[in-house]
Amino acid sequence: MKMILETDRLLLREYVEDDAEALFRLNSDPDVLRFVPDKRLLNIEQARQMLIDHPIADYRKHGFGRGACILKSTGEQIGFAGLKYLEELGEVDVAYRLMPTHWGQGLATEAALASVRFGFADLGLKRIIGLVMPENVASVRVLKKTGLRYVETVTLWGHRFSKYVISP
Repeated sequence: MKMILETDRLLLREYVEDDAEALFRLNSDPDVLRFVPDKRLLNIEQARQMLIDHPIADYRKHGFGRGACILKSTGEQIGFAGLKYLEELGEVDVAYRLMPTHWGQGLATEAALASVRFGFADLGLKRIIGLVMPENVASVRVLKKTGLRYVETVTLWGHRFSKYVISP
């Protein structure tokens, strides 16, 4: 298990298969899924397979990927955050997804800022995008606070997204 980033209140670390239960809780919560293209996970086994096929595969293939988001004060896994290379667009995307009990506390912004800094300083990226469903006002605010600017609307995975961009 590798640490990716640390902020004042959060630890971001690489996902491992044992995180399946926490991911299942996150990706089966209807409030969490309201503004994301992912289908609801039906069981922990499905969550485990998602971890193997996505973040764990991304670490091997690209050297980075989304990570488990841990609240330092309690050690609780409260969601995920980080960067992901999107094959469909040939771009690196910043994202965050937290359990509703942790919304509105600036944690997503904290994770997004750290992820963007990491992308530029450690990975040498020239640009990072953020995709958000336009009706997800809270997430739009996080991207703007992180310094991303709206560029266009794109259709991906059968959904319309506002695409935001930042360069170093």
